[in-house]
Amino acid sequence: MKALLRECGRTLLAQAGRLPGLRLSPCPVTFVVERNDWSIRWDGLYITRGIEALRPGTARISESPWRSAGPVVHFGSHFLWNAWSAHLPIGPAYVVTYFHGKPDDGPDAARDVEAFLARLDRVACVVTAASLMERRLVEWGVPKERVVRIPIGVDTRHFVPADVARRAAARESFGIPDDAIAVGSFQKDGVGWGDGNEPKLIKGPDIFVAAMAALRARGLPVMALLTGPARGYVKAGLAAAGVPFRHVFLDDYMKIADAYAALDLYLMTSREEGGPKAIPESFASGVPIVAADCGMASDMIRDGVNGALVPVGDVGAFVARAADALANPAHARAWTVAAHADIAAYDWSAISVAHWEKIYSPLLRG
Repeated sequence: MKALLRECGRTLLAQAGRLPGLRLSPCPVTFVVERNDWSIRWDGLYITRGIEALRPGTARISESPWRSAGPVVHFGSHFLWNAWSAHLPIGPAYVVTYFHGKPDDGPDAARDVEAFLARLDRVACVVTAASLMERRLVEWGVPKERVVRIPIGVDTRHFVPADVARRAAARESFGIPDDAIAVGSFQKDGVGWGDGNEPKLIKGPDIFVAAMAALRARGLPVMALLTGPARGYVKAGLAAAGVPFRHVFLDDYMKIADAYAALDLYLMTSREEGGPKAIPESFASGVPIVAADCGMASDMIRDGVNGALVPVGDVGAFVARAADALANPAHARAWTVAAHADIAAYDWSAISVAHWEKIYSPLLRG
């Protein structure tokens, strides 16, 4: 553990001058993020930047709770909390975000849940994004008064509906032919950070492949646009089914807005989710979405009004709702208009204020 702490210290010193929002000096709120430039890091950046805009010197991200910790330390995921919790000092108020996971997701998930619940006495507040997960946490024994639901946000200034010129440019840059129907899947759905040939089934890569193959079999010229790491399983499945695809690993999360600009439809086929970000991002980007009823989907999607909500794992329902949206552009357009009207409440500026008012401020007041 000492070696790990030394390594974290060196990382912080090396990166403090390069990463926005990352400092060594303590401040009232420290948001602990993962080292990889992925979802949790961006959650922390947006939340702390929003708070800093209103209360300078109040909140910072860190890759470690060591040295930089102030009176409130927020772990961006329960996985990070499980990794650090046995080694943390008594004193700070610890906040943990728990996005998704349940024991029957597999042995690893069961161990993660058990480890989280075993140290629940050290957690001042548990944050979750979805009402489904909120209910689950309470059923597991987390006191209701310690659970706060705040949805995942989206930068509504950056994710915006594409005009004709931007859409054309985006499709050209990703190599999408004019006559192709571009269907998006922007996630990490393979095990680990390598090629991803072993599927992470809770993310539903097999469902996505099956739905795309069925849409292609109906004669629809669908083409998958994939971003994110570890997509080997999906790429192999699409290739075997004769479904064309483009996979682009974007080196900057902000570039994903251009990927949405190229889309005709987004499919969210997960079996288990905390968000995902794809729902608010699709809403903000003017992209119709067909989503499995997990994570924030049922909180955000009004079925048939601002998107389509289908049962988890139901390939036939995905195919039917996707085909209907593609065959009826006016219907899909109505979804996106309604979705865009709903999205203001999910802007990161509002989400960061919710974190301050519902969590950090009360904890700092004691």
